[in-house]
Amino acid sequence: MAIKVVTDSTADIPSQLVKDLGIVVVPSYVIFGSKSYRGGIDIAADEFYRKLLHEPVLPTTSQPTPQDFVEVYNQLAKEADGIISIHISSKLSGTINSAEHAKKLANVNCPIEVIDTQNLTMALGLIVIAAARMTRAGKGLTEVADAVRKMVPSTRLLILFDTLEYLAKGGRIGKAKSMLGSILNVKPLLTLKEGEFVPATQAHSRTKGKEKLLEFLKNAKDIEDLAIIYSTTPDEAKELAASITAIPQARIIIAQVGPVLGVHSGPGALGIALRTKE
Repeated sequence: MAIKVVTDSTADIPSQLVKDLGIVVVPSYVIFGSKSYRGGIDIAADEFYRKLLHEPVLPTTSQPTPQDFVEVYNQLAKEADGIISIHISSKLSGTINSAEHAKKLANVNCPIEVIDTQNLTMALGLIVIAAARMTRAGKGLTEVADAVRKMVPSTRLLILFDTLEYLAKGGRIGKAKSMLGSILNVKPLLTLKEGEFVPATQAHSRTKGKEKLLEFLKNAKDIEDLAIIYSTTPDEAKELAASITAIPQARIIIAQVGPVLGVHSGPGALGIALRTKE
């Protein structure tokens, strides 16, 4: 028996890591017109971005239903001492509400901890990965849940957007709305504060934007884990990773922003997620 780790597909954890660490991912949904896709299952990221650029109407997203979580919790409880369910910021999605509701509905004999990371993409993913490693090391549910809650304030994200158009149309722009009227060709960089997008800075070119990502990294102390995220520019992500010396290259995770978050980031997004010592 063991502790099982659950997250949602907005974590953007590379599939091999999900498999290696035994993480269970509950998919969110992407809707193009009348057709619904489970993120990361029914539609691959590259296919999604092709559709995003060519479909006349922007897609929408929907969080997993309580029943989606109930089915996962009920199945996992057959072989678990406990379940820890770690998710995207409640300010950006109703996923936490679905998980909390499912916790009450699930027919299980083991405890379930549901945690709001106040983050998303690989900033969420790094926390999930750390939790999975703890469970594989034999740590108990309470110890892992306490550690995860302590990781939340020490996990940060900075994203360079090519455009805020998709974030605005998706209704997730939050306090970053003030950057919408920025000068043409100015590239916005956003972070998260208290679980919602806020302006961090801006750059007058994409090259300058990447320099600001590296500056963000340089200013971070005692880095435990690091990820580079991208939507449509994998070579750019690899180049960014190769320029980093603050952490061994083998420990840098490169992850593609999946369909569910891609609806809001659009093409060209590039970012750094990092977790520091508490």
